[in-house]
Amino acid sequence: MDSMGHGGMSGMGGGSPASNMTTMMQHPTKKMMMHMTFFWGKNMEMLFAGWPGSRTGMYALALVFIFFLAFLVEGLSHSRFVKPSGPNSSSSSVGLAQTLAHTVRVGLGYLVMLAVMSFNGGVFLAAVAGHSLGFLLFRSRVFKKPDDQPPAKTVAALPLHH
Repeated sequence: MDSMGHGGMSGMGGGSPASNMTTMMQHPTKKMMMHMTFFWGKNMEMLFAGWPGSRTGMYALALVFIFFLAFLVEGLSHSRFVKPSGPNSSSSSVGLAQTLAHTVRVGLGYLVMLAVMSFNGGVFLAAVAGHSLGFLLFRSRVFKKPDDQPPAKTVAALPLHH
């Protein structure tokens, strides 16, 4: 079994990195494997060097962290924290607050994307589950009252020309 817990993947297919879609990268103090296909296992790195490492508890914490980030991205995408107009607010201060909220949402979205690029199956599932629950709670009609629903759009009948 190799250092990443993959049962000797580096020896498969004649040892060619392209044959198993795993690339070895040289680091000043250690060798690192960069996966190019999905894999399952707790021995991984994402976002920060050495995190979560090979400990099961840290891997579980990483999955919860990614789930929460994805959930937060959906919440920020579908919530109005800054009202477009108000009696005591100038349009420039509202615009700056909206820009700040957008910047935070995009930054968190990129963190989720980078974590998924670790190609770990658990991280991918945690991100999808976080986005799904966030959409369900913040955007879907499941938990909204009928009076909260926007009026349904109707399509006007077009006159038919024969």
